[in-house]
Amino acid sequence: MIMERFGARLAKAIAARGSLCAGVDPHPGLLRAWELPEDANGLERFALSATEAIAEHVAIIKPQSAFFETYGSKGIAVLERVVALAREAGALVLLDVKRGDVGSTMAAYTAAYLADGAPLAADAITVSPYLGFGSLEAALTAAETSGRGVFVLARTSNPESAGLQGTVTPSGRTVAQEIVDAVAERNTGTAPLGDIGVVAGATIGRGELDLNRLNGPILAPGFGAQGATAADLRALFGAGSPAVLAASSRDILRHGPAPSALREAVFRVRDSLRD
Repeated sequence: MIMERFGARLAKAIAARGSLCAGVDPHPGLLRAWELPEDANGLERFALSATEAIAEHVAIIKPQSAFFETYGSKGIAVLERVVALAREAGALVLLDVKRGDVGSTMAAYTAAYLADGAPLAADAITVSPYLGFGSLEAALTAAETSGRGVFVLARTSNPESAGLQGTVTPSGRTVAQEIVDAVAERNTGTAPLGDIGVVAGATIGRGELDLNRLNGPILAPGFGAQGATAADLRALFGAGSPAVLAASSRDILRHGPAPSALREAVFRVRDSLRD
């Protein structure tokens, strides 16, 4: 059972290990690059080797659930082991599942990922608010109760997102800004950091989002392989912000399979974020 809120634990982890969020994404292309078979055995060797090499050196590990799910029950079993290994190494685990639904279905997702004792219980998960922010209530409440966190998709880094997330609503704000503001309201008064974060891509335009009231962490995909740099993060989110998690996976994992090469890649990226 977790005894301390996610926001507080994340703030401590960032202070101790930096703001890199290292992805564990067993993409088929990476399995081939590591000369591993594209099956459950290759997945296991890839994911466990990567986690063992890097988890003790980063604040947070982010497994992408889809790449495990594609191998069925064997893949999910490997994902359970990745979550356990990362936490044993002292890293927080952000499970990238992007779940979003209503009623009993959202409650079931919540039980799977945010409940004490669940095999896939992580420190935090990603969720989608595009059935309405209120549809996330079960996950938000469960996370608060169990000391876990939630990262809500707001303005993502994929080009297709702009048409929906950038739409101006009758309030005069974009859809993405309304999501940020709803998260900020939930985080009000929480110190040192709120438990609910947003996903805001490192490749979005400067000034698209007002994050000043967020009081929560920002997960910034688009860093590394997608082209954004540490300088871009500082320009977009402000220099010295302690709550911006730069998400990088393939740009690190391509240096494997040698554990020493993976660690060196982590150190380079982690140090660049501290400059």
